[in-house]
Amino acid sequence: MREEKPKSPSQKNKSPKKNRWLWPAIYSGIAIVFVGMIWGYNAFVQKDKNETADVTDANEQPIVETNASSEVLKYPFSEDLFENVAILQEYYDAEADEDMRESALLVFNQTYLTNKGLSISVDGQPFEVVAALSGTVEEVVIDEFRGSEVTISHADGMTTIYGSLTGILVKEGDQVLQGDPIGTATSNEWNAKAGTHLHFQVLQDGVPINPRSLLAF
Repeated sequence: MREEKPKSPSQKNKSPKKNRWLWPAIYSGIAIVFVGMIWGYNAFVQKDKNETADVTDANEQPIVETNASSEVLKYPFSEDLFENVAILQEYYDAEADEDMRESALLVFNQTYLTNKGLSISVDGQPFEVVAALSGTVEEVVIDEFRGSEVTISHADGMTTIYGSLTGILVKEGDQVLQGDPIGTATSNEWNAKAGTHLHFQVLQDGVPINPRSLLAF
């Protein structure tokens, strides 16, 4: 009797088994490459945005600070009014002559106070008061008795104070540019002798200085 040899699997039976793993592997490879491309693109875009933002911040911020610190103090009123301006009460300087010191004394209820600013008048009429420098409004005080007051801080430790105002146009925290209107000069009961005027003060690092040393009155 002839011995039968075991039959080997036909090629037809082998092919489906191989094909069963081939296409999933191809699909998986394509999916990995696709996800990698998306991830790489997103990372590139995000990096580009961050670099753009950094460049913008680096370029813009110093410009603002440089502009503010390069300004010089200007008159707290329109220069068109200069010919009609009068200094009614001077800044008190202990080293000034007697007449100057006397004109720098403010009197209320028989009490004498030294003037830490200048009392400025324009023909005794109300006039628009403007920021002498760019800066930030630190304080607004509404006071009908003494007149309202606005304090603005500037670059390099300088502060300007505008007193005897009405019709205030700014509020605390506002950023103002040099020449921006902040209110109108008016009269007040505390210093009635001066009539309608602006009481203008300049401080350097918190210490009052004579505005005349910075402005040509």
